[in-house]
Amino acid sequence: MAAVQTVAVDQDEAELRLDRWFKRRYPALGHGMLERLLRTGQVRVDGKRAKANQRLESGQVIRVPPLTGAQVAAVAAKPTLRVSEAEAKSLRDAVLYKDDEVIVLNKPPGLPVQGGTNLDTHLDAMLDLLTYDAAERPRLVHRLDKDTSGVLVLGRTAAATAKLAAAFRSRSAHKCYWALVVGVPQYPQGRIDAPLAKMAGRMGDKVAVDEEEGRRAVTYYRVVEAALKKAAWLELEPRTGRTHQLRAHCALLGTPIQGDGKYGGQEAYLSGQGISRKLHLHARAIELPHPKKGILRVVAPLPPHMKASLAFFGFAESAAGDPFTAFSGDEQ
Repeated sequence: MAAVQTVAVDQDEAELRLDRWFKRRYPALGHGMLERLLRTGQVRVDGKRAKANQRLESGQVIRVPPLTGAQVAAVAAKPTLRVSEAEAKSLRDAVLYKDDEVIVLNKPPGLPVQGGTNLDTHLDAMLDLLTYDAAERPRLVHRLDKDTSGVLVLGRTAAATAKLAAAFRSRSAHKCYWALVVGVPQYPQGRIDAPLAKMAGRMGDKVAVDEEEGRRAVTYYRVVEAALKKAAWLELEPRTGRTHQLRAHCALLGTPIQGDGKYGGQEAYLSGQGISRKLHLHARAIELPHPKKGILRVVAPLPPHMKASLAFFGFAESAAGDPFTAFSGDEQ
């Protein structure tokens, strides 16, 4: 008989019902047995009693009681890609911070965080390359869009992942993004409070403002520098973490992010030999409680295409100042 396990909910398991999480992880465990384990308090979520239909959140920790071999089947391991030495070195070179609890990467643009349709190469399948001397592979704490670059946090243990994910849920994690946008906002700084909902049908990978069905989404922005009325460099602080929040909010301002055809159409592309057509959105910095010690602050250097575009307009990176003191507005 196995021992008690504590298992962290992965990012791709968020919003699953607890019974479906067990079906995925332990397919041979019958529903009747799971209900008995729940009734007797042997299965717990974050230390509390739970019900089969409870929706899970990334980073929550599930207590799994001892199960016999007949009750549980082996869980399929996360896939590991065959990568070259150069690819492995490139991923390790992207590490900005590492200790026994946390790894922080500077995710390159174009690398998906997780798999999907026709996506075999993604970060989640490469995490064994970042195990180092640990007993387990690191886990994703949050996500970035495929074409967004910058700070990405990984937990090196189940307990660390749970604490880091809790910081994101409680909004004690503060994120600063940089974006190059087409046009200049009417006001040099402000607050966008516009609820977002996924669009139906084939547009389900896109969000739109929806006052009735949308989930609240709040973003603070500041114009760092502007090039007449042609383009602006924005510093953005999302106070909520909705899908495509910054991309949709920048488009709502009338200033789509350079390279973001999904939300800006053809208006999202500036002309100029020094301006890439790639998405110009970068997770510049993050500040959050460390799982064991104080506050963790990490800054990610710009990817080459954004560095070149800022230089094209004569924008100096030093103009942005300290990313950890840029915003002081309340979320209310």
